[in-house]
Amino acid sequence: MSTSQPGACPCQGAASRPAILYTLLSSSLRAVPQPRSSCLCRQHRPVQLCAPYRTCREALDVLAKTVAFLRNLPSFCQLPPQDKRQLLQGGWGPLFLLGLAQDAVTFEVAEAPVPSILKKILLEDPSSSGGSGQLPDRPQPSLAAVQWLQCCLESFWSLELSPKEYACLKGTILFNPDLPGLHASSHIEHLQQEAHWALYDVLEPWCPAAQGRLARVLLMASTLKSIPTSLLEDLFFRPIIGDVDIAGLLGDMLLLR
Repeated sequence: MSTSQPGACPCQGAASRPAILYTLLSSSLRAVPQPRSSCLCRQHRPVQLCAPYRTCREALDVLAKTVAFLRNLPSFCQLPPQDKRQLLQGGWGPLFLLGLAQDAVTFEVAEAPVPSILKKILLEDPSSSGGSGQLPDRPQPSLAAVQWLQCCLESFWSLELSPKEYACLKGTILFNPDLPGLHASSHIEHLQQEAHWALYDVLEPWCPAAQGRLARVLLMASTLKSIPTSLLEDLFFRPIIGDVDIAGLLGDMLLLR
């Protein structure tokens, strides 16, 4: 009879302890930088884009359209510079995801090659382990995280939002008065309320149950906040252009004319 606990990770041994190989080599592993998760289950295995150049180009195009949207939004352009930076920092992720949904950007991922733990141990130079100062490799996105992202996008596609609905929804996400450090939080709260009313007005002419549809749209939009921006950077940008501060990049693009 198996002694593993219900729901225990299949890649671990009894009582959720590491597998035998890991235990035998644990003393050596302490000298080797490890990723944040050693789970080898399929859902937690790292993945990468099947077509990174094409997908990154489409992602950059979405960023460019996001900048164009912000430039054509007087209520945003008239805010204090610090508030604009805070709103970009806090909202670029959901805005980018809405852009992916609006442009119907699709992508496929495949399992990324994982370096062998045993190979790491054998190739590690013990004499350099004490003062190397090297940081562990940044983990790649997991299959589970990417599948959740794709599920959110598919939910938006099922809503069949119009361009006006997308524009109003972006306003409700952009103008977030709850972000810390805002100078004009009361004014930003008013702008968010106006965006909500504009979204309702856009829905009402053709949908008798506009209130119910509005609630569904806002619920779907709230799920976008559960997707960390680090996942977006690691999946769509880092493979081609390296580590980049997307919020800072958007700010720089706004200054360009």
